[in-house]
Amino acid sequence: SSRTARSEEDRDSLWDAWGSWSECSRTCGGGASYSLRRCLSSKTCEGRNIRYRTCSNVDCPPEAGDFRAQQCSAHNDVKYQGQFYEWLPVSNDPDNPCSLKCQARGAALVVELAPKVLDGTRCYTESLDMCISGLCQIVGCDRQLGSAVKEDNCGVCNGDGSTCRLVRGQYKSQLSANKLDDTVVAIPYGSRQVRLVLKGPDHLYLETKTLQGVKSENSLSSTGSFLVDNSSIDFQKFPDKEILRIPGPLTADFTIKIRYAGAADSSVQFIFYQPIIHRWRETDFFPCSASCGGGYQLTSAECFDLRSNRVVADQYCHYYPENIKPKPKLQECNLDPCPASDGYKQIMPYDLYHPLPRWESTPWTACSSSCGGGIQSRSVSCVEEDIQGHISPVEEWKCMYTPKMPVVQPCNIFDCPKWLAQEWSPCTVTCGQGLRYRVVLCIDHRGMHTGGCSPKTKPHIKEECIVPTPCYKPKEKLPVEAKLPWYKQAQELEEGAVVSEEPSFIPEAWSTCSVTCGVGSQVRLVKCQVLLSFSQSVADLPIDECEGPKPVSQRACYSGPCSGEATEYTPEETELLYGSLQEFDELYDWEYEGFTQCSESCGGGVQEAVVTCLNKQTRETADETLCVTSRRPPQLLKACSLDPCPPR
Repeated sequence: SSRTARSEEDRDSLWDAWGSWSECSRTCGGGASYSLRRCLSSKTCEGRNIRYRTCSNVDCPPEAGDFRAQQCSAHNDVKYQGQFYEWLPVSNDPDNPCSLKCQARGAALVVELAPKVLDGTRCYTESLDMCISGLCQIVGCDRQLGSAVKEDNCGVCNGDGSTCRLVRGQYKSQLSANKLDDTVVAIPYGSRQVRLVLKGPDHLYLETKTLQGVKSENSLSSTGSFLVDNSSIDFQKFPDKEILRIPGPLTADFTIKIRYAGAADSSVQFIFYQPIIHRWRETDFFPCSASCGGGYQLTSAECFDLRSNRVVADQYCHYYPENIKPKPKLQECNLDPCPASDGYKQIMPYDLYHPLPRWESTPWTACSSSCGGGIQSRSVSCVEEDIQGHISPVEEWKCMYTPKMPVVQPCNIFDCPKWLAQEWSPCTVTCGQGLRYRVVLCIDHRGMHTGGCSPKTKPHIKEECIVPTPCYKPKEKLPVEAKLPWYKQAQELEEGAVVSEEPSFIPEAWSTCSVTCGVGSQVRLVKCQVLLSFSQSVADLPIDECEGPKPVSQRACYSGPCSGEATEYTPEETELLYGSLQEFDELYDWEYEGFTQCSESCGGGVQEAVVTCLNKQTRETADETLCVTSRRPPQLLKACSLDPCPPR
C-alpha cells in the first residue's frame, strides 16, 4: 500500500510511516477504519502497528434495522446442528459484549455464531462504545475513539444542560360515569429519557402527532419493544403495574392517556427532559439613527423556534423561566461630521444629554362591555426627545431595548346582572282557582339590587294557583288578583333604576293612591341624575340632559269597589285595573273653557283660563280625578280692564 511521508518523530524511530486509512466498516451509524505501519528494525518496535478511527458517523435510515441483528440474520441460511433457524440478536452481554450471540426465534436456544462482531457494532444498545477487533472501545459523544465527552440530559454533546428542563409529576385518576379515558401528560417533540409508571387497574395508551400533522394511536396492548413514529418504545405490562420507557429524542408530539378499566383509582408517575424549543436570539445592529454627525444603533432579541427555524412571538420564550432575554447593546455610529456643518461635532453621552427613545401610550379606551368581560385598547408609539425637549415619533426599532407596553387588556370581567326570583306568595284565595305572586329582582355581581337585566329573560311575577278546597258559589268568577300591597311590591321593586355615570332618568317611588276605593291617581317625581365617579356622589341635571323617553310621572290606580264588602274583583274590575288603565288617558283629558271674570273693573286686571276635565266622547264635564294620568295644561293669564279709572 502507498506510504505517507514520515513525521518528525517517525524519522527518529524504528517505525515506517503510517499507511492510508482503510474503507469504513459501515456506511452509516458509526463504523471503524484502520491504518497500518511497518517495523523497519529486526528488533521489536515499541507500540502498535495498527490504529483506528471512527467513520460514517451519520444516522442510518429507520428501515436499515439494527447492525447486530443484520449479522445474526446472515446465518439464517446456514444449518445449525442440521436445522435452519431464524436468528435474533442477544444484546448487552455483560461478559463478552463483542461476541455475536443470537437466539433462535420461538426457542430458548442461544448460540455464539461468531467470536466477534463486525467492527463498528455497538457494545451496548444505550451506548456509543463500539466493538473493534472483538474488543469494546470507548467512544465519546463527539464520535471519537477514547473520548470521555458525554451528552448532557438534553442530548447536547459536552453540554451544560441549559437547553432542556426536567419535568416530573404525578397523575391520579378520577373516575367518572361519563368518562372512559383521560389525558395523563403531553410530551413535546424532542423530549428525552421519558419514563412513566402506572400503578392500578387502568391501562396506558399513546396518541402521537408529527410535525406534519399526521396523527396516530397505539394501544400498548402487550409487553415489548417497538417503534412509534420512528421513536423506540419499551413497554412492560404487569397485573397491577405498567412501565413505559422512551429514550428519545421523540420524533413527534406524544400524548400519554389512561383508559379506565376498574373501580379502583390509579396513579401515574412521570419524568422526562423537555427541550427548550424557543430561545432568544440576538439580532444584528439596527441601522444608525443618523447618516452623519453622530447617531446610535441598537441590537434587539427575537424569539426563535428551533423546530421550524423561524421567528415567533416573544410570549413563547417567556414560557421558560430559564430563558433570559439578552439586554440590547447600544453603540455610536456615523461619527463623521455632516458636510453642511462647520466641522466635527462632539457626541455627548446619551444618558445625560440625549435621552434614549421611549414608549409612550394614549389613555385606555372605554371598555367594550359594561359587564361579563370586555377589552379596551390604546395606542403605543416610540418617541424621541431632543435636547430642547421637543418630542417626535420615531421608528419602533429604536425602542426595542425595552418591552413594548401592551395595547390591549381585559376589563369589566365581573358577571352581568341577572334576575333573582324570590319565593311565591300564598294563593290569593282559600278555595278554587286563584293567583300567587313573587318579587323578581335584578341583582348585580355584588348582590345589590340594580338595573340592566334583559326584559326578555325576566321570570314571570304571577301565576295561577289552585287550592284543593272546593268553592260553593252561585257563579264562576275569574282568578282573584292580589290586593294592592302584594301587587305593588312585585311591580315596583323591578321598576327601580340605578344612577350610573351616564345621565339617566331616575323615578322615585309612586305615591299612595289618591282614593281608598274606586279609580284614583298616583304621582311620582322623575329626576335626571348622574353619578360623579371621582366623588361617588349623585348630581341632579336639567331634564333635557337625559336622552330617551322620560318615565311617566302620573298614572291611574284602582283601589277596589267602594261597597266595602267585596273581597274579589269582577272580570270588569280586573280588566280595568290591569288591562286598560291607559284607556283613561284616551277617554278623559284637560281642556280650556273660557276665562274667569277680570280681577279689576278698571286700571288693569287679569283673567285666568278655566281648565276642566272633559269626557272626550260625550264632551261632558267629569271628575278631575279621571284626568290625573294626563298632564294638566299650564296656567294662562291675560290682561283686562285696561282703561284708566275715573278720578274719585
